[in-house]
Amino acid sequence: MSGDEQRWKPRSNPWLVAIIVTLGAFMEVLDTTIVNVSLPHIAGSLSVSSDEATWTLTTYLVANGIVLTISGALSRRLGRRHYFLICIGGFTAASLACGLATEFWQILLFRAVQGFFGGGLQPTQQSIILDHFPPEKRQQAFSISAVAIIIAPILGPVLGGYLTDTYSWHWIFLINVPIGALTFFGVMHYVEDPPHVTRERKTAPPFDYIGVAFVTLALGCLEVGIDRGEDYDWLGSGFVRVMFILSAAGFLFGCAYLLYARHPIVNLRVFKDHNFALGTLQIAFMGFILYASAVLIPQFAQQQLGYTATWAGLVLAPGAVVLVMLIPAVGKILNYVPVKYVIAFGGLLLSSALLYSSFLVPDMDFKHLMILRATQTSGLAFLFVPISTIAYATVPEELNGDAAALFSMARNVVGGIGISISTALVTDHQQTRQGRLIDNLTPTSQGYVEFLQHVQQALIDTGQTAAQAAQSAPGQVFQMLKDQSAVLAYSDVFLITSVMTLIMIPTALLMSGVKGKAGAGAE
Repeated sequence: MSGDEQRWKPRSNPWLVAIIVTLGAFMEVLDTTIVNVSLPHIAGSLSVSSDEATWTLTTYLVANGIVLTISGALSRRLGRRHYFLICIGGFTAASLACGLATEFWQILLFRAVQGFFGGGLQPTQQSIILDHFPPEKRQQAFSISAVAIIIAPILGPVLGGYLTDTYSWHWIFLINVPIGALTFFGVMHYVEDPPHVTRERKTAPPFDYIGVAFVTLALGCLEVGIDRGEDYDWLGSGFVRVMFILSAAGFLFGCAYLLYARHPIVNLRVFKDHNFALGTLQIAFMGFILYASAVLIPQFAQQQLGYTATWAGLVLAPGAVVLVMLIPAVGKILNYVPVKYVIAFGGLLLSSALLYSSFLVPDMDFKHLMILRATQTSGLAFLFVPISTIAYATVPEELNGDAAALFSMARNVVGGIGISISTALVTDHQQTRQGRLIDNLTPTSQGYVEFLQHVQQALIDTGQTAAQAAQSAPGQVFQMLKDQSAVLAYSDVFLITSVMTLIMIPTALLMSGVKGKAGAGAE
């Protein structure tokens, strides 16, 4: 590194830069969940089935995941600032086109474009923060990212439900336009590239089209297979099997190629950094839990408790408040406690919160649902900033772009998988639970007979005749059984995610003992 590069300092306030670029990343993350609650409205408005409407999610996630991975190479060739401007401009234009779409093919096309340009926003935002802040100040900067990246999936269903219920589904896309324009002009005036990025841009190697093909095959087929698995009966479907086989081939041959290519599209050797490799594994698990839990609770509220999309989203709001309050405290803790112990504590706290969330009941009220989500976000607050701080602490400066791309890809791609897997597990466990409970609904079961008589008497008390009550009671009991099966299914999935989260503890303890204040210094 030359003396000029060592002395380089941004002309603009780094905190202003962090806020501007994080606004763009926030908008992109928001769009991964804001569409979920609006799918029935999109399907009805454009005269397509619910199954077809979910392709608006799939096309976005596929394009997004692919570009996330190769964004480091693109930012090297174009410069971080120019690439971020291209991404935010393209994303904003595609959002406007989605909002004005009148045909289903149009929204599919523009969602893919939106995902393509949006995929570069998160990793480039991370790279710009790494460029503008010295290691000892990065954990404070990542606190801003944490508020955006963790709150955006939580706010998505709230905002999406409100805009759809109050106005129309078009506004879930149109709301991006003013925010995108503001971010574009902010980046244009305040963000700059450091000397080493300018040098990389001038000496960028030939573009690796073969590597892009492998990345597209591996991640594209994986996203399609996972996203469509539940609808197509998973491995019972020839289409899903082909997607998984192609994805496995893409990963296997792609990794071999990228490791030995002279100028790979993404440098996998960044995983030689011990902390970065473990940090990427942890952020992937955190992304899985973050996105899965942000979908499960609103889904439970809507399907089992009869909440509107707006009220189901509002269940998540107090959790966002808890997160904003805790993140500054976590930043102060990192100045005194080795990061790996903070991560281990966060993993234990999140696992305990998910275990607590498994104690669901059919008549759970709004207050208790809010408490469940607040306990979950308290655990997340102890994970994102510490994991980001330690993962990048010892990564060489010239690999920041590749590291940010792979780190963001792991969080988003596995997060998208978390949405699909968690909802599929709910369906599977509901069927399993129902099959077990229904065995007790037989005339030979004394408990069933007594409960059936109790329901019949309750119906008679409401004014039905004995004959009407005898006819209606079995149906009401079966409906109660279905409701109970669904509640048990959600409880099962929260229990499974609780056990999965425990992996945070051993992986954290295997990391080097870095303190947030020291940034890159080991104990």
